[in-house]
Formats: sequence, structure tokens, C-alpha cells
Amino acid sequence: MLSVLISLVISSAFGAAIYYTTSLHPAVPAITALAAFTLIYVLILKQVMKRVGEAMDVVQKDIMSNRPEAAVHKLEEVKKKYAYWQFFIDKQMNSQIGMVYYLRRDFSKAYDFLDKGFVRHWVAMGMLAVIQMKRNQPKKMISTFDKAVSGTRKEPMLWSLYAFCLEKIGDRNKAVKIMEKGWKKVGSDELMSANLEALKAGGKMKMQGYGDMWSQFQLEKQGAMIRKHTKAMQGRRKMVRR
Repeated sequence: MLSVLISLVISSAFGAAIYYTTSLHPAVPAITALAAFTLIYVLILKQVMKRVGEAMDVVQKDIMSNRPEAAVHKLEEVKKKYAYWQFFIDKQMNSQIGMVYYLRRDFSKAYDFLDKGFVRHWVAMGMLAVIQMKRNQPKKMISTFDKAVSGTRKEPMLWSLYAFCLEKIGDRNKAVKIMEKGWKKVGSDELMSANLEALKAGGKMKMQGYGDMWSQFQLEKQGAMIRKHTKAMQGRRKMVRR
């Protein structure tokens, strides 16, 4: 990475200058070089991440304005421009691009990018696992989810999505075990508790409580989701009338 290389070159030159021009103990130039490396690296990192953040703000506006092609183009530009400056930027951009394609239901293109994405981006990893489930690749799906929960242990939606997909492929017992494991990692979560009890009782998990976080995975038919939202709205109207 260029940020590391530049920091190393400058700090080494600085340490060498102190070593050869002073009579200080050899440990002093070494410690000074290390401190210089850290300072320079942090300054470069801040500048790079600031520019990436600014670019991501523009990407977000494109997505909100339903301009996915423009969003993908900008994400590709960010990847080309900054991938060699900082670790994992290319993987993070792959995750973002994959998510754009996933939300557009272009699952083939989405898979290509999500498969090269950032393991700690749990939403992107969840989308990758869902595609693997739909492609009838249960081993790959489980492997992807295992990587995701190992990197993001405290996200209840991720554990619930993992269990939902396991139940969907017919492995209810493993789904229960995953929910139990996730509940212990997350702590108290009412929705997880309710879904865990539903699984144990042989029922279906109810994921609508996660709202848009759940909707983005597109695991329910749009018509069914609209009916559920309509029913919920009608129920609220009846309660208001009373």
C-alpha cells in the first residue's frame, strides 16, 4: 500500500538522518522513526478516508435518486483511485457495488462483486449468502455466514438471517442452534427470542420487525410484503377508531 510505503520511506530517512548526524543512543533514532511512521501514516489515512467519504456521499445521493449506473461508475472510480493507498478499500468498494446490483435484482453481477467483497461488511456478506442459497449451494452459504458472524458478532439481524436461510433450506435444527448461539453473543433481543421460540415450536420466523434492513434482502415476494404492510396499517386504523 502506498500509504505504508511513503510513511516507511520518510520515517526511515528521518531516523537515518538523526542516527548519522548526532551522537545519541541508537535507540533514539529508531524510536523517533517509529513515531514519525505512525504520525505520517495516520495523516495520510485521514486524507484518503476523507476523500473516500466525500465520494461515498455522492454515491449515496445517486442511489437515493435511483441512478444505480452512476453510483456503480463512481464506486469503480473510488476503487481505481484509492485501492493502492489503503488496505481493503477495493474489497469495500466491491461490497458496495455488489449491493447496488443486488438491490437491482441483477444477482449474477452482484455475486461477482460480493464474492470479492469485505468480510466485515455483514450486509454484503448476507446478500452473498442469500444468492448462494438461491443457487442451491448450501455449503458455500454456511461458510459465508460463518465468516460474516465471526466478523460481526453483535448484529441480531445477521444471526436471524442466517437462521432464516437455514430453515428455508430445511435445516431447522441447525437454525435453532445458530439462533441460540447468536442470542448468547448479542444478549437481550426480543425479536430474536420470539423467532427462536417460533423455530423450536415448528413455526416460521417473522422478520418484518427488522423493517428496511430485512426488506433489502428481498426474501419475500413484493406482493406478500405489500399485503402485510396493508394489514398492519388497517390494524392500526382500527385501534385508532377504538
